[in-house]
Amino acid sequence: MLKVNVKRLDSRAVLPTYGSQFAAGADLYAVTDGDVVIEPGQTVLIHTGLAAEIPIGYAGLIYARSGLASKKGLAPANKVGVVDADYRGEIMVALHNHSDAAASVTHGERIAQLVIAPFLAADFNEVDELNDTERGSGGFGSTGTK
Repeated sequence: MLKVNVKRLDSRAVLPTYGSQFAAGADLYAVTDGDVVIEPGQTVLIHTGLAAEIPIGYAGLIYARSGLASKKGLAPANKVGVVDADYRGEIMVALHNHSDAAASVTHGERIAQLVIAPFLAADFNEVDELNDTERGSGGFGSTGTK
């Protein structure tokens, strides 16, 4: 199993936990000084009180928790947050309220999930022409809707 070093920046912080044996994402917990109300259409940065040392060749991807998104309409504003291997600051979650009602986040509440995933770095090579494919430059919906 991959080891990820985590530092508590706040004594109240909870280390990420997996909800089940085969869960891909580890839950991230809110560190707040009381309830944080997020109005409809508003985005609020929520502290986790944690910093992490993501191994080189990996990224920490921050995804929505399905229960929080479906029940309260709260999900990361950027859809997927990225924690790079060289970042050592606090992991924060920009929660956006997609619902029509105010929603609150309480201290210790699970607010997002962190997936540690390998990635490939690319060397981008500028060329005058690209290889042709059957799809070509067909964009959104060009391969059909079924």
